[in-house]
Formats: sequence, C-alpha cells, structure tokens
Amino acid sequence: MENPSSMETNKGFLERTFHLTEQKTTVRRELLAGLTTFVSMAYILFVNPSILGAAGMDKGAVFTATALSAILGSALMAFLANYPIAIAPGLGDNAFFTFSVVLGMGISWQKAMAGVFVASVLFTILSFLKVREIVIDAIPKDLKLAMAAGIGIFIAFVGLQGGGLVVGSKTSLVEIGSLTVPTTWLTIFGIFVIAILMAKKVPGSIFIGLVSTAAVGLITGLIKMPSSIISLAPSMKPTFGVGIAELPTMVDPQMWAVVLIFLLVAFFDTAGTLIGLAQQAGIMKNNKMPRIGKALMADSISMLGGSVMGTTPTAAYVESSAGIAIGGKTGLTSLTVAVLFAFSMLFSPLLTVVTNQVTAPALIVVGVLMVSALREIEWDKFEIAMPAFLTVVGMPLTYNISYGIAFGFLTYPILMVAAGRRKEINYIMWIMMIVFIVLLYVLNIVPKS
Repeated sequence: MENPSSMETNKGFLERTFHLTEQKTTVRRELLAGLTTFVSMAYILFVNPSILGAAGMDKGAVFTATALSAILGSALMAFLANYPIAIAPGLGDNAFFTFSVVLGMGISWQKAMAGVFVASVLFTILSFLKVREIVIDAIPKDLKLAMAAGIGIFIAFVGLQGGGLVVGSKTSLVEIGSLTVPTTWLTIFGIFVIAILMAKKVPGSIFIGLVSTAAVGLITGLIKMPSSIISLAPSMKPTFGVGIAELPTMVDPQMWAVVLIFLLVAFFDTAGTLIGLAQQAGIMKNNKMPRIGKALMADSISMLGGSVMGTTPTAAYVESSAGIAIGGKTGLTSLTVAVLFAFSMLFSPLLTVVTNQVTAPALIVVGVLMVSALREIEWDKFEIAMPAFLTVVGMPLTYNISYGIAFGFLTYPILMVAAGRRKEINYIMWIMMIVFIVLLYVLNIVPKS
C-alpha cells in the first residue's frame, strides 16, 4: 500500500507542475480525460501503419514510430504548454504522403521521407522564430470561432462515416448507411448511451459510453476478442533515419513542391485545431492563447522527431476534444495520453477492440459541443458571416481542415475592404491570403492518385 506521505508528495508535484487548483480541476478528472482522449485516438496506431504500408514502408516500424512520436509530442505539450491537447501523426498528411506523393507522383517513400524531414526542420525554425505564434494571434476572433465550429462538424462527419451512418454515393456524394449492418447499430447504441448520460449530466459520460459500446461489441461478437495480450514493439530499423540519408535527393525541384505542401498543410492544420480546442477548453483570453509559443514548439519538435523515426508529420489531435469535453483542462491530460501510448507498445493487441464503431459516438457528440462556438459569430455582418460560413462548411465538405481555413482567409480581407473596414485588417491576413492562393495552386498541379 502506498505511503500517505508519498501520495501527498505526488499530489504536490502534480499541483505545482500543472496548476490543477487554479484551473479548477482534479487529478481524477484529468486522468479520466486523458484516458478518454487516448481511447478516441488510439486508432492511429493501426491506421498509420496501414496507410504508410501502402507506400512500401515497414508496418511494424511505423507502428513503433507512431507510438513514440505521440509519446514525445503529448509529453512536450504537457510540460511545455500545460494544455490538454494530445499530439500524434496526422491522418491527412499520411494520406497525402502515400497516395499523392509516393503512388501519384512516383517518388519513392525514402525520398518522400526526406521531404518530410526538411519540412519538419523548417517547421521548427518557424516556431522558434515565433512566426507561427504571430500568425495565430493575428487571426480575427470570428474566424477562430468558425474554425472551432468547423472542426466540430468535421469530426462529427468523421464519426458518422466511421460508424457507418453515412456512406459514399456515386449520385449524391453521400447518403445514409445501411441499417442492416450490425456494426452500424453498435454506433447507434453508443450515441444514445452518451447522449442520455450527457443530458443527465453524468460525469465521464463520453468515456462510459465508449466502454459500454466496446463491451456490447465484444459480448455480441461484433468486435473480435484480441488474439493475445502482450506483444513487444517492433524494431524501427527499417525506417529510422531514412529521411536524413536521402537528403541528397532534395536537389530535385519536384521535392520542394512536396516540402511546401507538407509545411503549409501541417502549419494550418495544427493552428486550426489548436484554436478550436482552446475555444472548447476555455483557454482563449482576449482572443489569444496563453503559452501558444510553447504549444507550437512541442508540436514542431515532435514532428521533427517523427520524421527521423520514420513517420509523417504529427499534429494536434481533434480527438483531444473528447477529453476536454469531460473536464480535461491541463497538461496532466496530455501526459496521461503519453503514458498510455507507452503502455500501448506492450499491449497493442488489446487496442483492436477500439473499433471505428466504438469511437464514432464520441466524435459525433463532441462535434455537437464544439459547434456551440457559432453563437458568438457576428452573423448580422455579411463581411464576417460569409468567410465564417465558408470556413465552417469547407472543412467537412472538402474533408480537409486546411481547405476550410483557406476559404476563410481568401474571402475575409476582400469582403472587409468592400465593407469599408480596410483599417481593421492585419497585414498578416493579406500575407496569408497570398500564401493560401499559392497553396491551393500547388495542391491542384500536383498529380493525384
């Protein structure tokens, strides 16, 4: 049994490090929030190796690199910024790496990884020079609110799709999924469990819903029991340092187009996600994020570390909103995520029970919570309403956070000038408009799979 004085010492350390009392939270709440966030994003341990494996990379090595980069990023976010925001390899970047760069452009994964490494180095330099911090502070309040709401709708759409409630359609792009598929009903069960618990204001509603959904899936046989309990993490030897070894290939002009896209997409994906999550967690003060520079540095260092280990760029995870929704307010939440990722390297077979149908209900409910940011936007002023609307709908309809942000940045300065409010536009917004024009052009000239 743990010595009472030792327990008090541990609590004192956590209090001094994460300022729990000041943030009006508790150790128990933070641990539960971290567990919920981890459960919501644990899928990346299996999805990332699958996607990068399609590019020819060793899946086992990518699994380990994924876990280690998530541990590095989430721990840095905890201790540097004290934010309840987890970091791991981003889904959009790995898909672009495999399907557009490797398969579409015919570039080997080794050369493509060199591009990721160079983009990561530039990313870190921009963070160190506080360029990213300056840009985020310059974004108008209404666009920040629109980003938060857009991300909410985006992750709800991801949940609806992952749970089988919305599927692709050749005639109408999307349509309702088949209700004859048993796993779809597992998603529906989870939605109702979480929604009812939320309506009754039960603490930890989302996590209880996740556990309940997984349990029902195992009992009914819709989710397979794990084949084993413990499995040692695979070696990273096939991917470690490959990007650095391939640096001489950067003389190819085509590679710099790849670097530019990785750099800009990672820049604004994380910026948009951080702003959205900060709005949800109540971190924003006077339209600014305290310690934003440290948060961006944590993200940059983890991206650089991941590129060395053998994975695509990391990003702040929108699934952190699940933990924030049940009370996560400090870095203890993200530290918990880091610790659980470390454990997952030994108990990876157990994570197979966390299917899309298990996490989908949480994403849908969290989307509902994040959309509340819409109420604070000045909808009665069209020069603000139009960019905000395009930002919100652009994210889910293009299935890309950066595109949604681009739509807002491209229209906001123009409409503000048209409304006679030119003096209210920060010069950085004009620079960003030009940057997004370049980004959209490059994205459209790069061959697609």
